[in-house]
Amino acid sequence: MDKKNVLVTGIGGNVGQGIIRNIRSTDFDIKVVGCNIVDFSAGNHLCDVFYKVPYAYDAEYISVILDIIKVEKIDLIIPSTDYEAYFLSEKEEVLPCKLACSDLETTSIYIDKYKTFLHHKLHDIPFAEAQLPSEFDATYKEYILKPRKGRGSRGLHINPKDLTVFSDKEYMVQQLIRGQEITCAFYIDKSRSLHGMITFERELENGATNRCIVVDKYDDRLLGIIHKMMDNCNFRGAANLQAIVTETGEIQPFEINCRISGTNSIRSNFGFMDVKYTLQEQLYNTLPDSINLTKGIAVRVLMDVIYPEQTEMNTLKDNSSPHYLF
Repeated sequence: MDKKNVLVTGIGGNVGQGIIRNIRSTDFDIKVVGCNIVDFSAGNHLCDVFYKVPYAYDAEYISVILDIIKVEKIDLIIPSTDYEAYFLSEKEEVLPCKLACSDLETTSIYIDKYKTFLHHKLHDIPFAEAQLPSEFDATYKEYILKPRKGRGSRGLHINPKDLTVFSDKEYMVQQLIRGQEITCAFYIDKSRSLHGMITFERELENGATNRCIVVDKYDDRLLGIIHKMMDNCNFRGAANLQAIVTETGEIQPFEINCRISGTNSIRSNFGFMDVKYTLQEQLYNTLPDSINLTKGIAVRVLMDVIYPEQTEMNTLKDNSSPHYLF
């Protein structure tokens, strides 16, 4: 196979770092170009080449990405954040390479949680009930105020008393549902068929999965939800559904990501290799490998990247700088 060049965005976060580790785990001859909004992070040591880029919503973002594509001869972009998936899909027609996320119509619905709620309600797809702050009528016993386009668990407010300080444009009020949190990753192949899925019960720390266990007891019900979502939006490739399972067993989704999500580095070790499927379909025009799921548990640990004898962080751009993991 010819050598391919892949741009992975957001390499400062666990999603982008997991994507690169999964790329490295394949036998494919791939040069990994990484980008991030800061010069130096824990992901730099994973990249063959690194670029600093503006925020995805900045006017200069697309032009900078186009420059990287040209210089590095990029074949495929894998966005690791919802904002990048949205803004890149918005300009997909001008990108001279492939893009690994859902199309603009889909990313525009799912980047905004209130739009997601309205879309699901219109098509009778389960989703946690929501209102705009100005409309809130205290219907819910417990509620959570969150950014409509928030990332991770930032900017959350549990049962705030005064909602008048929060704008409808930026925030929504969502019913707070207690129960077991689950995350379900699924993959839609080029024929628009569901290639497969994997579900974790999980515990979070700082908004990201810290501990999880592979389960299949919810899959029949999740399949019904996913197929309804597929019927009403053009999902492409990897996606992720986050939900709460109530004490009565009801599954209430509360967020959907139209891209490769944060547990990619874990789920590949249990037989669900959505990064590899993406490479197979987008770079090599081959069918994705069949899925053979295994049971198991994962917990994340903190490790250190050590750069001996270095005194300036701005010189540590990529894996060419001598380093080791401890």
